[in-house]
Amino acid sequence: MPKVNVYNMLGEQVGELELSENVFGVEINHDAIHAVVKSHLANRRQGTHAAKTRAEVRGGGRKPWRQKGTGRARHGSIRSPIWVGGGVVFAPKPRDYSLKVPKKVKRLAMKSALTSKVQNNQLIVLDELKFTEPKTKEMVNVLSNIKADKKALIVMAEKDENVIKSARNIPNVETTLVNTLNVYDILK
Repeated sequence: MPKVNVYNMLGEQVGELELSENVFGVEINHDAIHAVVKSHLANRRQGTHAAKTRAEVRGGGRKPWRQKGTGRARHGSIRSPIWVGGGVVFAPKPRDYSLKVPKKVKRLAMKSALTSKVQNNQLIVLDELKFTEPKTKEMVNVLSNIKADKKALIVMAEKDENVIKSARNIPNVETTLVNTLNVYDILK
């Protein structure tokens, strides 16, 4: 069974925690992780982009000049894409980018991401993380004590405003709850 050290806010080891083999000891599946991260990034896209095609641009109902005899190129509309003020050739239209991933693949990706963090010794467990008032300086001290001051994801069991406010102004430090944890945030 995988084990991790438990630290206090001063960075001292106060114990050891045995982790579940079912979650933190599975074989890492890179394909599942890729599928879940790809769908997560696709689902964040709004898809509200739009531009007008030649059919939607205002004007251009009449043929600008006759077909033959002028010595100029033949044209049917002044709103053709090759004209200034014309439409866009393959104009973007609002669409849904969301991708669906099966539940079992999502679970496998989550377990794989957590397992990779444990195997690379990137999972740090604190016995408690409590602040009397929101202080960014205290959060910086705690992160430097546990050697996680470059980049960190703070996962909490329940919402603690003091921890969230203390961490939100630190670059590359994010806070999340256990029930809103996702594979993208774990890997990032």
